[in-house]
Amino acid sequence: MLNVGDNVPDMLGIDEDGREIRISQFEGRKVVVYFYPKDNTPGCTAEACSFRDNLCELQSLGYAVVGVSADSAVSHKRFKEKHTLNFPLVTDPEHKLLETFGVWGEKKMAGRTYMGIIRTTFVVDANGIIERVIKKVDTKNAASQIIDNN
Repeated sequence: MLNVGDNVPDMLGIDEDGREIRISQFEGRKVVVYFYPKDNTPGCTAEACSFRDNLCELQSLGYAVVGVSADSAVSHKRFKEKHTLNFPLVTDPEHKLLETFGVWGEKKMAGRTYMGIIRTTFVVDANGIIERVIKKVDTKNAASQIIDNN
């Protein structure tokens, strides 16, 4: 897993509209890169809507937001439109970025073990260096976890 003090890769991936999303395009701003398991599930929707509803405040504090999951661009587009999300969603079906950040791993639910995305939020400074990692994400208050610790 990437940790505080580590550089993040510039290229995050391709968003729901087929555009490249790079850390460098957010020049001079901090970037919240949050990894979530699946579009249109209750926790992931609550998390995305928390960022959506608080994006203006985050932007006023100098942040941009990027969501990442293994879902397809088509799924991301539907999710973004359904919930009027106002930030890019990067698709990573091959798990390259997920593995780089160390958020693809073994999970357990209802007595079952499987591989999946470990919900994690990274706060990246204006120089592309991780300044904070949030491993216990409060999906309903995900944006507040950034705002309240600014």
